[in-house]
Amino acid sequence: MNDIKKDPILGGLLKTIAGIADTPKGAFNIRLNGAGIARQSTENVEIIPKPQGKGIEIYVKPGTAGETVHIPVVVEASGFQDIVYNDFYIGAGADVDIIAGCGIHNDGEHLSQHDGIHTFHIGAGARVRYVEKHYGEGGGSGERVLNPVTVVHMDKNSFLEMETVQIEGVDSTKRVTNADLKENARLVIKEKIMTSGKQFAVTEFTVELDGDGSGADISSRSVAKGESRQEFFSALHGNAQCSGHSECDSIIMDSGFVKSVPEIIANDVNASLIHEAAIGKIAGEQITKLMTLGLSREDAEKQIIKGFLK
Repeated sequence: MNDIKKDPILGGLLKTIAGIADTPKGAFNIRLNGAGIARQSTENVEIIPKPQGKGIEIYVKPGTAGETVHIPVVVEASGFQDIVYNDFYIGAGADVDIIAGCGIHNDGEHLSQHDGIHTFHIGAGARVRYVEKHYGEGGGSGERVLNPVTVVHMDKNSFLEMETVQIEGVDSTKRVTNADLKENARLVIKEKIMTSGKQFAVTEFTVELDGDGSGADISSRSVAKGESRQEFFSALHGNAQCSGHSECDSIIMDSGFVKSVPEIIANDVNASLIHEAAIGKIAGEQITKLMTLGLSREDAEKQIIKGFLK
């Protein structure tokens, strides 16, 4: 873990994406340029590396409570392309926080990319809070590309809150989430994205509500600035007595582009599904009000965006 303090780029990115300034408490796995550089298991959380650096398996014992697992990824080599497969096995009745995320620093002219495939097996009655932050930086002309895939299998009475954040620096991303829920399982997803310049972001959510009493609440808030493009696809499939809500709110600025495509399918007469979408510019009266308080137009816009993405 001394590498964090010796490498300012690594240290800065870990702080941004995972809140790590030193050795984390509890279980953790830190990956740098395709290789694990630090790992620790605990009595209740075991992290096992896969062969050839392809990823990790995380086992949380049934009934575990109050533990946090950090699994950040950093790419700081221009031209490096990484793919990782992480599998999570959450025991019945466990209650755990998982802090993931990826940061790319690219000072070169070649594309740097990280693709992460995370598969969750969440046991009966377990509760998981999963936070995934994506961030890019660097002065080079090479692109910074992140493509996360999350697959979720939720047993009865389980709960997952998933928070995904991408605020700046990522040139291209495709974010795919597929989930299936058994009886009384509940999924909450909160997504925040901001793009600028010529950046491009695609989000795809597909949720299968298979069990009676299952429910999903998906919300996406995004800001498209410059000439950036965003596309949002959300599919809720009600296959039982269930409830689902999907919401996409976007602010469009400059020459930005935003597309929102909802899909709600009821395969059961007792399925209740709702989708809402709104796309618009910042209201002029909001800017005017803040400018009367002494802010410049640019600062007023920043404050409005900050509040919107909070």
